[in-house]
Amino acid sequence: MRVTYLHQYFATPEGSTGTRSYELARRLVARGHDVTVVTSNAQLPELQDARGVVRTTVDGIRLVVIPVAYANEMGYRARIGAFLRFAVRASVEAARLRADVVLASSTPLTIALPGLVARVVRRAPMVFEVRDLWPELPIAVGALRNPLAIRAARAVEWIAYHGAAHVIALSPGMADGVAQRGIPRARITVIPNGCDLAAFAVGPEAGDAYRAESTLAPGAPLIVYAGALGAVNGVEWLADVAAELRPLQPDARFLVVGRGAGRDALLERARERGVLDVTLRVLPPIRKREMPALLAAATVATSLFRPIPEMEANSANKFFDALAAGRPVAINYGGWHRTLLTESGAGVALATEPRAAAEQLAAFLADTRGLAKAGAAARRLAETRFDRDALAAEFASVLERVANGHGAGAS
Repeated sequence: MRVTYLHQYFATPEGSTGTRSYELARRLVARGHDVTVVTSNAQLPELQDARGVVRTTVDGIRLVVIPVAYANEMGYRARIGAFLRFAVRASVEAARLRADVVLASSTPLTIALPGLVARVVRRAPMVFEVRDLWPELPIAVGALRNPLAIRAARAVEWIAYHGAAHVIALSPGMADGVAQRGIPRARITVIPNGCDLAAFAVGPEAGDAYRAESTLAPGAPLIVYAGALGAVNGVEWLADVAAELRPLQPDARFLVVGRGAGRDALLERARERGVLDVTLRVLPPIRKREMPALLAAATVATSLFRPIPEMEANSANKFFDALAAGRPVAINYGGWHRTLLTESGAGVALATEPRAAAEQLAAFLADTRGLAKAGAAARRLAETRFDRDALAAEFASVLERVANGHGAGAS
């Protein structure tokens, strides 16, 4: 089948963000499908300086790359501008592509607009993928306050869900949110982020460079956060935990790798608490293909969010990368990730109060046998429930059913 895949932030392993669209698209190609991704250059380092539309091919995936700048550090108005500019230009490009099925992957929610244009012009059914519940999240964090803007966003949300033959949600909570907008459960499939098992099956020696750079003593624990330093992540909390952990476990080190709007707040808090470049280091983001080596160096990997109930349905890439690497996971939020860790023993759910979290972390790090069991449980969870190959096959099956006129099939 011919698939038009709309995702504004498509990235390959050469980039420093999640590669879900790349991994799914290349597996669709391997099944014999013709896939064209319409995206921006925001997460494609080699095309950052592009001035016009670039048409190229990566691992059998056709790319139509529209130059629209975007960064996590942008203010909300600048982000909205980027979303709308891309939606307009992507609508033109998508309308030109022959398709048997159109896949629109949010966020942003505005990706539904070129999806609907392509659906009408090409008379092809649309599948809408929900990576975050919008506009609930920007409303919850106060980024979207204007009543008219909220009404407009809710209208786009309704049109996106009801204009789709099928909806793919990245977590059970997201599926619940879609169902609450009147979409029958038979038209919703949960396909979470996945674990790239082969890529993360590396030995501890792969992480030696990172441990050496952090001047770790042999056997000293390393707690890693690798991902976006967004406002919703609240990673400055980790500086407080590092300060509280220091007297409890002086040899423990923290490594934060990433960029985003919250980076300055993290650096400021770490300086205030006296841990910056002492027990906590902050490094620039790395390429996705380097992530296995980084996590091989980790004793514990973390996934963090501010206490925002709407974030509990998230499907953070860093969480699944940690599982794939067989690393115990520490989180500071509730929801389905907490349930997974509790039921599987693959990690620890930390208290939101830094002192209590540090005490939990100290006890967790001191239990060498428990750490090994948690790491094994994490890898087992990756293999049995989140294997990317298995999830990609289910993903392809949804698109194939929709393309063949069975969009409301059981899921």
